[in-house]
Amino acid sequence: MSGRTRIGIDTGGTFTDVVAVDEDTGEVVATKTPSTPADPSLAFMAGIRKVLDLLGLDGEAVTAVSHGTTVATNQLLEGRVGELGLITNEGYEFLLEIARQSVPDGYGNSYFWVKPDRIVPVDRVRTVGGRMAFDGSQIRPFDEAQAVEVARWYRARGIDTIGVCFLHSYVDDRHERAMREVLAREHPGAVVSISSEVLREYREYERAVTTLVDAAVKPGIRRYVSAIAARLATLHDSSATTTPGTPSRARTGPDGVPFYVMRSNGGVGSAQEVVDQPITTVLSGPAAGALGAAVVAEAAGFSQVVTLDGGGTSTDVTVVVDGRPALTTEGSIGAYPSKIPMIDVVSVGAGGGSVAWLSPEGTLKVGPHSAGADPGPMCYGTGGDRPTVTDAHVLLARIPPHLLGGEVPLDVDLASRGIHTLAAELRLAPEACAAGILEVSAWNQANALRQVTVRRGLDVRDFTLVTFGGSGSLLACRLVDILGLQGVLVPRDPGNVSAYGLLTVDVRNDYVQTAVTRASALEPVRLQAWYDGLTARADAALAREGFPDQERVFVRTADLRYFGQAYEVRVDVPAGRLTAELGASVADAFHDQHRALYGYDNRRDPRQEVEWVNLRVTGIGPIRRPAPRRVPSGAGAVRARTGSRRVYFDDWVRTDVYDRARLGAGDEVDGPAVLEEFSSTVPVHPGFRARVDEQGNLVVRRST
Repeated sequence: MSGRTRIGIDTGGTFTDVVAVDEDTGEVVATKTPSTPADPSLAFMAGIRKVLDLLGLDGEAVTAVSHGTTVATNQLLEGRVGELGLITNEGYEFLLEIARQSVPDGYGNSYFWVKPDRIVPVDRVRTVGGRMAFDGSQIRPFDEAQAVEVARWYRARGIDTIGVCFLHSYVDDRHERAMREVLAREHPGAVVSISSEVLREYREYERAVTTLVDAAVKPGIRRYVSAIAARLATLHDSSATTTPGTPSRARTGPDGVPFYVMRSNGGVGSAQEVVDQPITTVLSGPAAGALGAAVVAEAAGFSQVVTLDGGGTSTDVTVVVDGRPALTTEGSIGAYPSKIPMIDVVSVGAGGGSVAWLSPEGTLKVGPHSAGADPGPMCYGTGGDRPTVTDAHVLLARIPPHLLGGEVPLDVDLASRGIHTLAAELRLAPEACAAGILEVSAWNQANALRQVTVRRGLDVRDFTLVTFGGSGSLLACRLVDILGLQGVLVPRDPGNVSAYGLLTVDVRNDYVQTAVTRASALEPVRLQAWYDGLTARADAALAREGFPDQERVFVRTADLRYFGQAYEVRVDVPAGRLTAELGASVADAFHDQHRALYGYDNRRDPRQEVEWVNLRVTGIGPIRRPAPRRVPSGAGAVRARTGSRRVYFDDWVRTDVYDRARLGAGDEVDGPAVLEEFSSTVPVHPGFRARVDEQGNLVVRRST
């Protein structure tokens, strides 16, 4: 290492992953450290110190840190939103109660469906007089006297986290801004989010919930980011400089190492930008993994992949086409819908810590309950008393009796005891029970992969699977058989792909404006003015981040639909002044995309007019990516063989074991085999072959 190092850190439930890249040579070093759930910032700093020790460097070498965090995600998944308040228009206090008619699993189960709990009880909702029309005209003026009463009511009851959502504020937000000014004056201790800054988009229910979620996570994110920034400030003094292509100190303030946080949209943002809009971090960790996997796959020649990030608690999957992970604005976090742009990730409770259990009918189930990091699987020997997926792998000898190269020993006897107990209840042999646990887990993962492909009109059989995370590659061969996949790509250091992804992504700031208009009534000048306003906001954000004019990139998109449809399809809007001709080409792209998604389009039906709904601009500040890593040519896999052991693949089979780090480009390993490394293990089933490519990735395909 040269002494100038950029670091990526991804916090997980069990381990915190750390990757450092040399700013000059591109050399990459990866490691892990146990997570500290009670205070994630402790593991954060422990990880930085560990990777610096491995490099023989001190804090002065760190030029920037990018971070993927689960603070907001975990808070929402656990339903910890605190005592929120909602301020809305007079007469609309039941906005959250009415919600949206969205019945899970179709109307066949609607009789048994109960609406989720409101994020804010009706007794903590207050209304203020005043009303804007859909076109931005004022119907009734803002009632400041009533606003003062509302602010004092919240202050008197100690409710200091408040969301403000007024009708049609996406067109004109003067009433929301006036309400915020009243709150700042009358209730200065309140944390306030207004919908026009969180989500300038129509559909009041989703906009209100998104705003409330932003308010709910804001205090926790602010505390966490402030704690990290304070710890980073001790690494080196404020006189240190940065290098081109890395965040400048202007982007994060004067007190310490420049600090970026991963956003759900596939980009990073400075600490200051993130604390002002913390909802953008709700899928921070999964987004980093998807981006890292996409970069690795594209460098290896795979532009169309599905990614699978296997952790201790869950498995996250997404689809990547033409090197770009799919984005959505129809996501949700736990029980709360969120319309912010986010990578389209499906999560299932199928991680290494997922618990195997019996249903009341005597059926074997796996997850979504998890042993987590504490107490963890039974084999950890830290108090876990129920068998998990990891325990099944240990009993079948598909993973070694330790993790992290021996740093974390595993107790095979404890794992065996848990599996034997469950097997007795099922009247199965222990091996059959363990294999059944893995089979159920594999099908859970397969169903998630089908969701991210089939629902987008894609055939999963056309894709290669990219597996990463500590447990991501353990069921890779079985998934090939279940789904008919092209094969599997396992990156180098698969347990650290999310942390690596943090070093490959650009700064991204998203802005949206609802502007509903039919194509026949399209006013290019008006739409261009909207786009200019969004671009100006994106430009100002990138300027605050410290990017010079010539580095700033702006991408325009629009959400279109057929008139009468309830949901939209997003298409690109090429650069240049918006004209009638450009609008027609965007409509053509919409027809094409609609056919790709749904199997038909109405291009030739004059009754089915195209309607523009939302205009979007993304401001991008490019950050230099590490160059693709290459490995020396191999001299034959036999040189990496470390021994053999009996492993269960439908039966006990004598299986060769290899040290993956000693394999070189071109080396091939035929199954049955087990490839072990510091952060993960890859069982190669009988009938499969693993080949090492030039970047050191494993390409696993059926050989028979």
